Amino acid sequence: MRTLVTLAALALPLSAQAAETGDLVRFVSCPVYRDADSGKKSGCWLATDPGSGQRWDVSQSPYKPNWDFAVLVEGRVSAASADPCGAPVLEPVRTSILPDPCTRHMLPAEGYKGRKFVLPPRNIQPLSVARDTPPGPYAERVFTTYFEFDRDFLVYQYDDYIIDKAVTWVRAAKPKKLVVTGFAATEPETVTGQMLAERPEVARERAESIALTLRRLLPELPVETKWELAAKPTDDPDADTIPGQSQRRAEIRAIF
Repeated sequence: MRTLVTLAALALPLSAQAAETGDLVRFVSCPVYRDADSGKKSGCWLATDPGSGQRWDVSQSPYKPNWDFAVLVEGRVSAASADPCGAPVLEPVRTSILPDPCTRHMLPAEGYKGRKFVLPPRNIQPLSVARDTPPGPYAERVFTTYFEFDRDFLVYQYDDYIIDKAVTWVRAAKPKKLVVTGFAATEPETVTGQMLAERPEVARERAESIALTLRRLLPELPVETKWELAAKPTDDPDADTIPGQSQRRAEIRAIF
């Protein structure tokens, strides 16, 4: 069924119903790769919304699709030019890999150059680079990490960057303990005709994943874990205004 959706989507026109800059777009689709080449990592990831027939450029997600599986696309319509990849851009955007199988599809460059690789804004420095000591005074504080849909592993660079900031601050602030709370978006939602809800277990898995990382980096500090279901969206800036992303989180709370 997923393969048929993808093949039909590929046949749809590239421009369909227009969306306004800043609108939230959310759908499930099989991703397609465009073989553009402007150097390192310049190929394009595209996904078509089956509801509108609109193809979107989702290349700016901090975690990339896998063309063997469907993705949950969540993003906001950008004012950026569609020229690099041949489709309107979603940025910020997330592409969570789902278990539904897809048939691989690659488009030729067709004159689109993609984007030259640049380091993401959330880019962790090598451990050999000294961290600046965060200024005081120090008081209770929360750092939030984020996850793909129904998964608990740390997202390369995105979560690494947040955890590095948290650990640098904790080393300077010296709290008595850390409490990590994992959250899961367990309330079902229908997206592209598919019922989506995270497993209740993933809330605990997220808390334990972050706690394990913190215990390795801060072995002298007690770390407790908690978890909550039916997570509600937050306005934390590192979720980039994407409500679904803000629900899939773990909070690191420093207690004094």
